[in-house]
Amino acid sequence: MSELYNEYSKYLKNKYGEKVYKLPINIPVTCPNRDGTLGVGGCTFCAEVGTGFEMLENTLSVEQQLKKNMEYIKKKYKANKYIAYFQNYTNTYLELEKFKEYVNQTAIQNIVEVAISTRPDCVSNEYLDFLSEFRQKNNINVSIELGLQTVNYHTLKKINRGHTLAEFIDAVLRIKKYGFEICTHLILNLPYDDMDDVVETSKILSALHVEQVKLHSLYVIENTVMGTLLKKGEITLLSKDDYIERVIIFLEYLDKNIIVQRLIGRAPKENSLFVNWGTSWWKIKEEIEDKMTKRESYQGKKSK
Repeated sequence: MSELYNEYSKYLKNKYGEKVYKLPINIPVTCPNRDGTLGVGGCTFCAEVGTGFEMLENTLSVEQQLKKNMEYIKKKYKANKYIAYFQNYTNTYLELEKFKEYVNQTAIQNIVEVAISTRPDCVSNEYLDFLSEFRQKNNINVSIELGLQTVNYHTLKKINRGHTLAEFIDAVLRIKKYGFEICTHLILNLPYDDMDDVVETSKILSALHVEQVKLHSLYVIENTVMGTLLKKGEITLLSKDDYIERVIIFLEYLDKNIIVQRLIGRAPKENSLFVNWGTSWWKIKEEIEDKMTKRESYQGKKSK
C-alpha cells in the first residue's frame, strides 16, 4: 500500500536493510500535569498506567526489559534489529543524570535506534546535548516522539495537556538543530475538534517538516475525566466512518515525504468504555486503505 501513504515499516526496512521492531521501555517517571507542577490528574483521557499497557514492569532495569523483549520478538519473528522505545509518560521529565543512566543502558547489541517519547514543554537543550553525544559515541540513531494530539489550543486546554501549540513549535525547532527525527502523536477524533482542526494540524506539521506522524483514535477508560464526561453524556464520540474520513483528509493535506507510523492505535479493552468502535485496529486500517484506493486518494494529494 506504499502508493497510498508513506509507511513506517517500509521506511525502516529501507533505512536499516531489514525489518526492525520497536521494544517498549518503562521507567519510573511521571508528567508535569500529573504531579502538580502544571496540574493534576494528567490528560483527561489518560489512565493511571499512562499509555504503556503492553510494557514490562519498571522494576526491571532498562537492559533487562530490552533483553527480555528481544528474546521474545527474536523467537517469534526472527528479528535482528530493534528500536529501544522509552514510551510511557514524559521520559525527559526527570533529573538529567538519571535520564543519562537509563538511556546509556540501551547501548547493547542489535539496538539501532533509541526513541524518546516526551512532551513539547519538557524538551531542553541539556537533554538534547546528551542525546547527541550518545548518538555519536554509540553509533545509535535517536528520534524524539512528541505528544501533541491537536493544534487546537482550546482543545489542548480542555483535555488538560498543560501546554499549547507554541511549546510544540518551539520543541520542533529546538530538536531540528540536533538533526533528530521527530514523530508527532495525534488523536484525530477528540470530541472538541472538527475537520478544520484536522486539516490545520496536517498543514502545520507539513510546514514544520516533521519527519513522522503517529495517529491514534481516542479510547476512553473508566475512572478518567473523559470517562466521566462520556457517562454523563457531556461529550459525544465520532463514528468509525467519521474517523476514517478524518484520517483520509489528514493524509491528503500531509506532505508526501512525512512517514506515517500508524493510522490507528491499539488500546486495552480492560476497564475501557470505548475502544476503536469494538473493531480490530487492523480491520479499521484496511477500511481506510480500501476507501483511499476507491477514491483515488493518497498522501499529499492536497498538500501545497
